Amino acid sequence: MTQLQGKSAIVTGAARGVAKGVATAFVKAGARVLIVDREGETGRATEAELKALGGDVAFLEMDLADRAALPRIVDAALAQFGGLDILVNAAQASRQLPLTETSDADMDVSFDTGFWPTFVLMRSAYPHLVASKGCVINFATGAAMDAIPLQGSYSAAKEAIRAISKVASSEWGPDGVRVNVICPFANSPGVMAWKEWDPTAYAAQIDKVSLRRIGDCEKDIGAAAVFLASDAAAYITGQTIMVDGGQTKAF
Repeated sequence: MTQLQGKSAIVTGAARGVAKGVATAFVKAGARVLIVDREGETGRATEAELKALGGDVAFLEMDLADRAALPRIVDAALAQFGGLDILVNAAQASRQLPLTETSDADMDVSFDTGFWPTFVLMRSAYPHLVASKGCVINFATGAAMDAIPLQGSYSAAKEAIRAISKVASSEWGPDGVRVNVICPFANSPGVMAWKEWDPTAYAAQIDKVSLRRIGDCEKDIGAAAVFLASDAAAYITGQTIMVDGGQTKAF
């Protein structure tokens, strides 16, 4: 697979889960990848794992809630690879609570780890993506579209991400920069922990998936990201792609 040969990418939250799946798929498609995560030990293990696949990979330990430090991520990618073609914003933390029990601080967790890093990194990466005619892939959630209870702060941050993604696709399209959004449902550590904690609810959710299975972080979500980042998707921008096996019908 060489769809991304010669391209360089940033993937946030890539120490584990869906973002690790994306980073792994990128490496296998030939991309050079800067993985960014606040979990140093796990991030370094992922870096070693991807290097063992033959990838040109670097790890940057970074707390994405440290907004002032975020431009250093773009600087690190430029220093490591000499340019930037792909920005993937996948990191997100949140607290699952009823809206009436959601505090300002709870809402801040979602926006400080999801929305603000996405916005700041898009702004910082923009001139370099213009130079490379590159692309942005942001991550949102079907939980917002389906109004799943207890997901208020998470859904709010993700919908804010979708909003700026749509605006960016309009503003940046004339510069040749594409911006798309993926809404995944996959076997991330968080979802697998939920399966163990509440197997009945998990099974009910799988029943809503037309394909009756949960997605694979690399083979399903990563593959979709590779496509959107590749020249095969050169005429696709401003779209939200539901990579969830038909869990959310978004016609």
